[in-house]
Amino acid sequence: MKNGSERFALVTGGGGFIGSHLCDRLIADGVRVVCVDSFRTGRRSNLAHLEGNPAFRLVEHDVIDELPAELKRLRFTRIYHLACPASPPHYQEDPEHTMMTNVVGTRNMLRLAESVGARLLLTSTSEVYGDPEVHPQNEDYRGWVNCTGPRACYDEGKRAAETLAFDFRRAGRADVRIARLFNTYGPRMHEDDGRVVSNVVCQALAGDDITIYGDGSQTRSFCYVEDIVDGLLQLMESEKADGVPVNLGNPDEMTVKALVDLVVEMTGTASRVVLRPLPQDDPRRRKPDIGRARDLLGWEPTIDVRDGLARTIAWFSSAEAPGWGTAAATGTDGALIQAAE
Repeated sequence: MKNGSERFALVTGGGGFIGSHLCDRLIADGVRVVCVDSFRTGRRSNLAHLEGNPAFRLVEHDVIDELPAELKRLRFTRIYHLACPASPPHYQEDPEHTMMTNVVGTRNMLRLAESVGARLLLTSTSEVYGDPEVHPQNEDYRGWVNCTGPRACYDEGKRAAETLAFDFRRAGRADVRIARLFNTYGPRMHEDDGRVVSNVVCQALAGDDITIYGDGSQTRSFCYVEDIVDGLLQLMESEKADGVPVNLGNPDEMTVKALVDLVVEMTGTASRVVLRPLPQDDPRRRKPDIGRARDLLGWEPTIDVRDGLARTIAWFSSAEAPGWGTAAATGTDGALIQAAE
């Protein structure tokens, strides 16, 4: 793959839910893309349609490990660093690896950005706010995180990743942008990732019991993946957003129960709703203040939740969605903990 003055991007975690959509958009915009993914949680099927595209190259690699020498020689202009399991069942499966992905993996990408002169965008998370004491959450809020709990490998890992990125910037070693992603949903989500949208949609389509953890009054703000990708692209190219984290998410807050009612209505399912205990450290309220994104990027979501859910339900109903029916039918019991990404 040649590169010169053209736009040339590295996307870590490009086989994942958000990462694969980002690869699609970059290529559609005329950018050459190298995708690096270990496929611990990403899927090759998310990228199968890009096979043979001369603007795309896939490298199976774990960002914790030293980057292959051949990639170090490529003159990337942009690095989108998305690599990290993003849902509680996935990041808690190997918490040490999750922490190292956030710390060592981010350091490796920052060093690459420094050596080739690329701008790096780190996808952080609303989980840096923990179970927030202020509502909605803006970027100046320092959070309420349980640093020893089961979610800390991800929450504190992302906080450490932000620290590294800003330290590199302060030292003049790298040009960085930080996105704090809130609840995102859409096609290519894992059917068993424990996120409320994928759980509820799959259970409804299969006719299984729909599980609500807690009484369903906890809130989330669901942003469709297409809007998130738009925000990432705008943030990467923004000069105004240098040196500050930026929330990306949908400020339209709704309860988990309201989401379940909407999915039941849209699918016509006969599924029953079953209540279960709320998991430890699950945030009770989550809503982004996106004033900074509006001011600096001119960005805000454009796809409402009904439209986004219709597209998501259609995807899970299609042959493109790998294996969700099997997971639902066998009683996969992922808690309805809507992770940030």
